[in-house]
Amino acid sequence: MKKLLSIFLFGFCIIAAQEKEEVKKDSLHFEFEPDSLFLHIGETGEVTIKLLNQDGELANNPFYAYGRPRRALESKPRISDSTGIAKVTVKAYKPGKLSLSVRSISQKREDRIVDKMVIQVPYPPLEKIVFDDPQSKVYVGTAVNYSTTAYDQADLVRNNTEVTLTSSNSDIADFDMHGNLNANKSGKITITAAADDIVESVDVRVVKNPVRKVTLSAESDNIRTGDVLNFTAKTLSRSGKEVDGVPVRFSYSGKAEYGIGLPASGMLTAEGKFVAETPGLYAITAHSSGYSARKIIKVIPRNVQKRVQVVGHGTISDVNTSDLWVWPGIGQYKGKDFAVTGTWSANGEAYFWDVTDPSNMIIIDTITVDARTVNDVKVSEDGTVCVITREGASNRKNGFVVLDVRNPFDVKITAEFNDDMTGGVHNVFVFDNHVYAVNNGRKYDIINIEDPSNPFRVGRYELSTPGHGVHDVWVIDGLAYSSNWADGVHVVDVGGVKFSEKNRSKIQFNPFLAKAGQGSPGNPVKLGSMADRNGHNHAAFPFISQSTDKFYIVTGDEWGNQFGMAGGFHFLDFSDTDNPKESAVYQVPEAGSHNHWVHGDTLLASYYQGGLRIVDISGELLGDIYAQGREIAFFLSSDPDGFMSNRPNVWGTMPYKGLIYFSDMNNGLWAVKLEDDQTMGTR
Repeated sequence: MKKLLSIFLFGFCIIAAQEKEEVKKDSLHFEFEPDSLFLHIGETGEVTIKLLNQDGELANNPFYAYGRPRRALESKPRISDSTGIAKVTVKAYKPGKLSLSVRSISQKREDRIVDKMVIQVPYPPLEKIVFDDPQSKVYVGTAVNYSTTAYDQADLVRNNTEVTLTSSNSDIADFDMHGNLNANKSGKITITAAADDIVESVDVRVVKNPVRKVTLSAESDNIRTGDVLNFTAKTLSRSGKEVDGVPVRFSYSGKAEYGIGLPASGMLTAEGKFVAETPGLYAITAHSSGYSARKIIKVIPRNVQKRVQVVGHGTISDVNTSDLWVWPGIGQYKGKDFAVTGTWSANGEAYFWDVTDPSNMIIIDTITVDARTVNDVKVSEDGTVCVITREGASNRKNGFVVLDVRNPFDVKITAEFNDDMTGGVHNVFVFDNHVYAVNNGRKYDIINIEDPSNPFRVGRYELSTPGHGVHDVWVIDGLAYSSNWADGVHVVDVGGVKFSEKNRSKIQFNPFLAKAGQGSPGNPVKLGSMADRNGHNHAAFPFISQSTDKFYIVTGDEWGNQFGMAGGFHFLDFSDTDNPKESAVYQVPEAGSHNHWVHGDTLLASYYQGGLRIVDISGELLGDIYAQGREIAFFLSSDPDGFMSNRPNVWGTMPYKGLIYFSDMNNGLWAVKLEDDQTMGTR
């Protein structure tokens, strides 16, 4: 028996070794010449990259080449020729250990070959130190922060530089370890900022402090978690006159209403804006010049939670589902409702559904195109045209396909558009007879489809930053909001609505529409932007808060880690288009964000393995939305019959006729609703 087992194991090892050798023999690989580079900022270098087969011959397969991290390294061209060779010119824009990455273009994602080479870029010497907002006069008994910014000879900000702050007379005023100048008595000093051999100085007068009292007020004594309360502090002289220019420091302490000794949690800004995450009693204190004032407030639970009721579900069990769109029928189908879903890494199919009775969703037609992935699906506002994207075409002619959906039971292919779209179209938007197509991941092209059978390019929008890219574009009221990874969100005029009584409210509350008027599909004009410090800006959705009239753009991250997908949503306050600020964030710790939609004062968030999330975003938005109890509901879309059994993986969502439709990558199309009749996410 042992002998037979030994023979079996020996034979198994031979077979396994042969299989391993065959895999190795058939695999492709990259070759870099040279295999590394050393560049200074602003310098360029050239690398010859080849994609070779097991015999060392060109693989006759194109590939991408791109610098990492984004905005640090520029590479041209980004795509090799069809034989699998490229002479790539790289230019360094930032210091560090950079990489030139490559990825083969394949019909199946699982067949991709990836590699990278190292490019070392040293840090340039420091050039200057700048005081950000230096105060030339400070009051005795106060502390003033002196922040600085260091720049190197490439005019890049050096955040990793340690700047030392000193006072010429520590008896008059001296610095603590956090850069705060503590004023002790009247006099004149010079404060100095130093790093390496770079020095910058500013003269400061420390003057007598007339403050003898601090008062503190707020518009309410009772709030809910998540509500923003504005505190006003005043510094007064002995005579009761308000003294301007004296710094006030705010702090808080609290006791949570649950009785196990945990502290209350919240956020208090330097301007006196307070928001609580946990219910309880809070003491807010204003400090200045050795005096203080305190106010007690009570915070109660937000209590916006509701239950989700499933209305309908259409299971897709043989392939992965991608995005969705829902729309009303027209003509003879007026009064009926339809949906379309795409497929991911499958057979190039798009499914058309009758969802008139959402409890009984039925696939009524299927369109198959030459592609592996139909990533995005959009339907025109008039319900006549559908556009589906293509990636992984067998002939590498990707792009998008225009469909006639006037009869959703018999959908017809009207035209294909793939000019200069070898790398594929990942996302599209249809607006006013034009398709905005994210092309090759680096720009969006604007295609006229007034005649759906004869699409033609009229414009494009592409950034000029190193390593730039774009993932998504969304068009509302003639403004295109594109998501550009590290370059963040860009707002572009592509024919913004003109002033009329009908459009008065739109223009009044969207500050970008007030600036629009020069752009068109053939002449996109940038109106504003905000970079993404995480480098993961994946999708963006603009909205006007119904409860505050503030204009926000909520942007979503997307990236992977060892635990799966990760990321959250960032609320960007664009009330001042020239000075946007991130005010709040919503992030589920155990899951990763994908697409989203804002409906009224409610965020509908597709959260991959975290399911569908429904979030109250009414009122002013500040701090950690998730921690504030603003989540109305979440739903994990498990399906034992799905492509991956009982593994929720929500891709996209869309509100329609009082329901929330969403697609799950692992099991198809869903329709749900909140159980009661309360208006979502409002007070």
